[in-house]
Amino acid sequence: MDENLKKELFSKAFVKALAAQAGLRSSEPDVDDDSVDVIVRGRGYRAAIRNPQIDVQLKCTAIDEGNEEYLKFPLPLKNYNELRGEDVVCPRYLFVLVVPEDCGDWLVHEPDFSVLKHCCYWISLRDMPAVSNKSKVTIDIPRT
Repeated sequence: MDENLKKELFSKAFVKALAAQAGLRSSEPDVDDDSVDVIVRGRGYRAAIRNPQIDVQLKCTAIDEGNEEYLKFPLPLKNYNELRGEDVVCPRYLFVLVVPEDCGDWLVHEPDFSVLKHCCYWISLRDMPAVSNKSKVTIDIPRT
């Protein structure tokens, strides 16, 4: 299987595992033509919004650039423009999963536990400005 397809599948599994642990539902749109790979939804909340939902654009990389405070990630302009702005019903987030270079290190199976590696960072691009870039926009994603 192509390495990028492995990253796509692993990042979906990673986010779905986090959602399941938090008691949230996750699903995938039939078509990814609007920078939404996974939908995460809560149910039974008693707040201003009964069933909160977010739309998630997933990226997975083995390149961990930036510093202790921020991960620097080059996001394609198409995704940048589709994730920013206030004219969407559900808040949209960019999730970037940083994995080890060797896919054999992404997941550790032991008789009494498993470990998914490494870290997933996220950010809302809602208030980001329009840019004149031609292909990518480097996003600083907080590590905390």
